[in-house]
Amino acid sequence: MLAARSSAARNASRLLRNFATVADTAGVKVAAVDNGEPTSAVTFLVKAGSRYQNKPGVAHALQNFAFKSTAKRSALGTVREAELYGGVLSSSLSREHLALTAEFLRGDESFFVDVLSSFVTDAKFTRHELSEYVAPVCEAESTTVSSDPAARAIEVAHGLAFRNGLGSPLFSSGHNHITADLVQEYASSVFSKGNIAVLGTGISQETLSKLVEKSLAKLASTSEVSSTPSSYFGGETRIDSHEGPQTVFIGFGATGAPAAELAVLAAHLSPQPSLKWSQGLSPISASIPPTASVKTVLLPYSDATLFGFVVQGETAKDVKTAASAAIAALKEVGSIKPEDLKKAVAKAKFAAASSIEGRIGFASTLGAKVLAGSPSNLDGTLSALDKVDSAAFSKASSTLLKAKPTFVAVGDVQALPYADELGL
Repeated sequence: MLAARSSAARNASRLLRNFATVADTAGVKVAAVDNGEPTSAVTFLVKAGSRYQNKPGVAHALQNFAFKSTAKRSALGTVREAELYGGVLSSSLSREHLALTAEFLRGDESFFVDVLSSFVTDAKFTRHELSEYVAPVCEAESTTVSSDPAARAIEVAHGLAFRNGLGSPLFSSGHNHITADLVQEYASSVFSKGNIAVLGTGISQETLSKLVEKSLAKLASTSEVSSTPSSYFGGETRIDSHEGPQTVFIGFGATGAPAAELAVLAAHLSPQPSLKWSQGLSPISASIPPTASVKTVLLPYSDATLFGFVVQGETAKDVKTAASAAIAALKEVGSIKPEDLKKAVAKAKFAAASSIEGRIGFASTLGAKVLAGSPSNLDGTLSALDKVDSAAFSKASSTLLKAKPTFVAVGDVQALPYADELGL
């Protein structure tokens, strides 16, 4: 067992060293790691999330314009060639970043980097593609979120918590009139060298840097996009809904760089057990009714963090019981025992370390660091978690509780509790 743990530690250290530096290739930040995987993946991470959009919904439309017509190939041509190579193309959007990803067999990197770069440098943004392909997908994704009470509550909570910037809607809605010209204008403002980081797995840093330098040579070097610094406000709203379980989101915001103490707090309160079918030792677990659930939510951004709970149940009474337990546990963390704090730190470190194992987690976890030009490894994160002590932990939790909470109820609004009924 000791040998296995020693080997795992060496592998983790090797991975961290591979991501210790970020190369600046013709003004674009590039980071890659090659552990001998049979497949490769390249992600163009663009500072083009919804907080930077010039009109609600335009970032969502830009995401769904990915891999449509460019000066080099049509949308159909992109699909046919990607399938010929056996690759997979995808795009995703967060409040801060647009991620364009290609996954492919090792050796096909030249074609797929060209596909990604073509969208960034030569996208056409045609009106017929907007109406025939982009708008219907945007509408379908928005409808899906609206029909999911938890996702809807978190989306609305961002607007209450931050209003503008991080509070801007992530998804477009029917009343947002988005034109191809608006999307092109937004793309022109965000597609510049200073706003893009290129991440690769299963590909060497040298190979990826050469491809990026060639494919993005003509990309503009305009200044980085900016957004109003985040401020936390909080608030309460209720949404009548007959879809899904009764749902409440209880959130608390903090401005500034994400704090390690909040990651430890989320790990400490999370009812998710380490052993399947067990109840777990979270201070919330024993008080949750069998027909209810509590999930801790930690959403860190570059200049703010939203922490909270998603509480769901079959009945409003179950939700109130579970939510009251979550708030009571949060209020009591100031007197946490040393052994419980140590356990929470270990859980937070495991969550941080395991988040980079998958390609999606790697891009979302380390991508922002690469884009910021900071060391793209876990050393700083893990050491910050190790430094969390009882005093800092208690201060972080008490600071959260002093601010106005963000409270969203989705379901039977006549029966679901109000924030003050939960002791907030």
